[in-house]
Amino acid sequence: MKLTHLINGERVAVDTPLESRNPSNTDEVIATFAAGDAAVVDQAVQAARAAQPGWAAASPEVRADLLDKVGAMIMARAAELGELLAREEGKTRAEGMGEVMRAARIFRYFGGEALRRHGLTLESTRPGLDVATYREAVGVVGLITPWNFPIAIPAWKAAPALAFGNTVVMKPANVTPAMASALADIIQECGAPAGVFNLVLGQGGVGQAIVDHPHVDAISFTGSQGVGAKVGMAAMTRQARVQLEMGGKNPLVVLADADLDKAVAVALDGGFFQTGQRCTASSRVIVEDAIHDRFVAALAERANALKVGPALATDTQVGPASSESQFEQNLRYVRKAIEEGGRVASGGPDPLTLDTPGYFMAPTLIADTDPDMTINREEVFGPVVSTVRAKDYEHALDIANQGEFGLSSGIVTTSHKYARDFRKRIRAGMVMVNLPTAGVDYHVPFGGTRKSSYGAREQGFAAVEFYTTVKTVYSGD
Repeated sequence: MKLTHLINGERVAVDTPLESRNPSNTDEVIATFAAGDAAVVDQAVQAARAAQPGWAAASPEVRADLLDKVGAMIMARAAELGELLAREEGKTRAEGMGEVMRAARIFRYFGGEALRRHGLTLESTRPGLDVATYREAVGVVGLITPWNFPIAIPAWKAAPALAFGNTVVMKPANVTPAMASALADIIQECGAPAGVFNLVLGQGGVGQAIVDHPHVDAISFTGSQGVGAKVGMAAMTRQARVQLEMGGKNPLVVLADADLDKAVAVALDGGFFQTGQRCTASSRVIVEDAIHDRFVAALAERANALKVGPALATDTQVGPASSESQFEQNLRYVRKAIEEGGRVASGGPDPLTLDTPGYFMAPTLIADTDPDMTINREEVFGPVVSTVRAKDYEHALDIANQGEFGLSSGIVTTSHKYARDFRKRIRAGMVMVNLPTAGVDYHVPFGGTRKSSYGAREQGFAAVEFYTTVKTVYSGD
């Protein structure tokens, strides 16, 4: 596939010096794609700026109909898109299909929300006056999206932006450009007016140009803490609205009263599925000492039994890391954990050799770690889980609340008392009781606390807060 930018409704013919490869078979090039620059970004922003007033002024039915058509077309192409996602990102075919269907439902949901943009009427303190509030589009929105959910995250950013009358300039991750390009094609095929949705491919300089552009009114970013902090500072310097999602180091607390089989299943799902490449993954499991050793033994047995393989193989349960850099980072963190005193209970720091060259590693469980070890402080973003011993519930809660992240959290217990207390006292934006920390619905708010998130929540009914601004109108006789 030879991919190009999409600007003002047209594919822009350019050189394609960059490439994405199949992480299950690195001999296979999935796509070559353009290396955009600030000049290309400027073209896209100008197109979006010119299209925005008309798009915002259109009947909400026009926007609702477009998003509904996009959702329907994604569903109709789910098998094709799911396979492409698996080949390019490395998720299993089933995981890829699941993500595609999620993206479709996000567009359908926001098709409905386009008709529900509402304001308030209020009583004025002054006789003879009426007061009302209206929600209006922010303007041109820049979207910088990651590779780990290459169609779902672009969907949950682009769909509300378009639903509420904004126009979009999107820069996808250069690991997964083909999925972003496929989504852009669908949006155009479904009838988006020229300039309403623009796609600029390339490396980090493209994202920087979007953030710095004076006519981009808002930036929504998902990625690492380091890059997110730079995005936030640059956006705020010129008073652009900004929304940041920057990962997690999510705790799963397992109490001694928990159903052990359930606790193991929850940790296995949250920690290893989708290759652990989820910002909501259960990457550190805090276990009461009374059951710690039994829990580790049971989880290690289940982890060792997981089938690692190429994304499209029918029996694969855990696919490859999505890129060479991510793969090497995973292995470095495992080696670091061992150096700092962690015990390998399953997997380990060595790559797996399979029939095709790829970024394969065994699901790895590091036991007997301390809360202040690197493995418990920094986001690995791979199939790597650590366990920490806790004396009791209070000790476990204290460990869970340590660190800079605060995205998702979980507890496995049969005690309503501890579950209720945990919901109130855990410092995280999302709480799961007897469920994996990963796995959220598309129609409810998504986001965290501390350095995991900044700005308004994403998804669901909360999305209107970021993608619209409130106008207050006073009317007299």
